[in-house]
Amino acid sequence: MTPSAHPSLYVAPSLEDALNALAERGADGAPLAGGTWIMRAPLRHEAKSPAFVGLGRVAGFGRIEVHDDHVIIGAGVTHARLAEALRDIPDLQGLAAAAGRSANPAVRRAATVGGNLCTAGFAAADLVPALLCLEAEVEIASRAGVQRLSLEAFLAARATLEPGRLLTQVHALRSSARSAHARLPLRKAGDYPVAILSMAVMRDDAGRVVRARVAVGSVEAVARRWPALEAALTGPPLDAASAERAATDLAGEFDGREGVDAPGWYRVAVLPALARRAVAALL
Repeated sequence: MTPSAHPSLYVAPSLEDALNALAERGADGAPLAGGTWIMRAPLRHEAKSPAFVGLGRVAGFGRIEVHDDHVIIGAGVTHARLAEALRDIPDLQGLAAAAGRSANPAVRRAATVGGNLCTAGFAAADLVPALLCLEAEVEIASRAGVQRLSLEAFLAARATLEPGRLLTQVHALRSSARSAHARLPLRKAGDYPVAILSMAVMRDDAGRVVRARVAVGSVEAVARRWPALEAALTGPPLDAASAERAATDLAGEFDGREGVDAPGWYRVAVLPALARRAVAALL
């Protein structure tokens, strides 16, 4: 038997214990929360880590705090709980939709926010573009202390972070903006979208857009903001047809990833329709 055939599991009673256990196990250790990505490792022809550190008992990992100007989300919060907690908050509807429509009900009940953000090999994570539109930041804990990063900076660095670090919580801004989340799943893609577009828009009393945030996921290997479309939306009143035309003109900025579920060109080609759908939802 290989070491990964019967991996060990240590259930950490606290964050300090979890960090110590991960640091001691080094590259052989991996955090375990919902486990939805880990359990599918054999389907991706990947070996499981020989040692897991369970986070289910770590205090604070399951908390959701909604304040007037921001929301704090523990890394252990499931998609289902997040969708339920945010469903009646107007400015967080994009994030609520991202959590509530991701994958399927069974996965939503188990998959966690931290796992969705930390899995570098998963391009179709619904929460990432929604949180990018909310200018989210993440807290990364290690035995050396706590580091706070913008979500963009974390996405750029997550594949190279040293062992022994844990994403513990997410901070997202609240404002008078309204947000929406559009995704395109295909039957052969299973539960996951081939393209995602999240949008957050702030308008003045005359209906003109004074600030726009747009983020795209699943099209490329890593989700990212779409500044050119943000600029195109800012100024005039929000209009679905105009957003679709602007997205059509600007879609060439993306280099779609190839996959068994969809070719790269198709992922890019559906972005204008998703932009139209997002604006229609906002209106």
